[in-house]
Amino acid sequence: MLRFFNSLGKKMEAFEPVNTKVVTIFTCGPSIYQRAHIGNFRTFLFEDVLVRYLKYSGFRVERGMNFTDIEDKAISEARKSGITVKELTDENIDGFLREMHLLRILIPDHLPRASDHVAEAAEMIERLLELGIAYRHGGNIYFDPLKFPGFGKLYGLDMSRWPAKNRRFHQDTYPGAQWNLGDFILWHGYREGDPLSWETRIGRGRPSWNIQDPGMVGRHFQETLSIYCGGIDNLYRHHDYSIAIIESVRPYPMARFWLHGHHLFVGGKKMSKSRGNTLYTDNLLSQGYDDAEIRFFLIDGHYREKLFYTERAMRSAADKLGRFRKRVREISETAGRAEPQVDKRAGRIKETFRDRMDQDLEVRGAFDDISRELEAAGSWDLTPGAAAAVIAALREIDGVLGVIF
Repeated sequence: MLRFFNSLGKKMEAFEPVNTKVVTIFTCGPSIYQRAHIGNFRTFLFEDVLVRYLKYSGFRVERGMNFTDIEDKAISEARKSGITVKELTDENIDGFLREMHLLRILIPDHLPRASDHVAEAAEMIERLLELGIAYRHGGNIYFDPLKFPGFGKLYGLDMSRWPAKNRRFHQDTYPGAQWNLGDFILWHGYREGDPLSWETRIGRGRPSWNIQDPGMVGRHFQETLSIYCGGIDNLYRHHDYSIAIIESVRPYPMARFWLHGHHLFVGGKKMSKSRGNTLYTDNLLSQGYDDAEIRFFLIDGHYREKLFYTERAMRSAADKLGRFRKRVREISETAGRAEPQVDKRAGRIKETFRDRMDQDLEVRGAFDDISRELEAAGSWDLTPGAAAAVIAALREIDGVLGVIF
């Protein structure tokens, strides 16, 4: 039975999609004010394995992933670079899609841009104003979390800490992993010199980061999502903000399952653009690693656990994959052009894979168990037909892992 650790409730739960015909998934896309680094791609790769495994398990999947192309950081970065926000974000989106192909990441069915969904965000804000949950102040529009019962339920926020004095937070994002205990911004009212603004029924301005995802989700998915994914940093503020917004205007939950991937660390610190300790696929390719080795390093570890990058760890992962591929080539040579025959060893490999992956995507455990099976294969008396069956099983499994062939 497939089980995931649901951040909403913080426990393992048997997976049941909202709609038995299709598993709907929405995943937070990259911050495209700068290029995505390998720490970002760790999250996108965990989500890719999730989608692939759901398909392997017989589900039809419909996935959306957003591009946040009108946030504060994009505006600031474009100004520094002397180009328009659109020029900046178009360049970073194009590069991101190329690197998705490089790392064998399946392209989502929907790739909405926030700039194409301003009307949806404005309509949602208009409804929040009508309900008295949002209000105007100083030309902007803010959300009052105290008007939404259960605010902070995803993170498990202790609302007794909420300050008696009203506070407002004006920026799209704030550094760190602390909570901003106060009202958060939904709409940036237009000010002289603003490079981005739209005329809407709620006035001229632009939607904040926290309303952009609900606007995009609301347009492309008209029911509760089966799964919502993102990095663990989104557990602080952002995803609870999204829940509060969309569940205030729709009579059903935003998502049934919430899955969050942990960070990649380098030098003992989280890899991040603000720290300047980033590594990119180019860096690893220039060191002689190939696309499969990079992908393997980033998925070979549980997605909810911290992953630590060192040169030694990267080399170890590449060597581990190399040994595995060498054994697969040997078995493939035995198979030759033979047709697969029913073989218990092939069945055992698939059963081992499913047992591990059904427990919240235990990629490392699955890979290591299969490695042991293949290492033991030296004593197998493999006929070409049996070897062909093993290779066929591994090809099915590689439809999920994407690193073997």
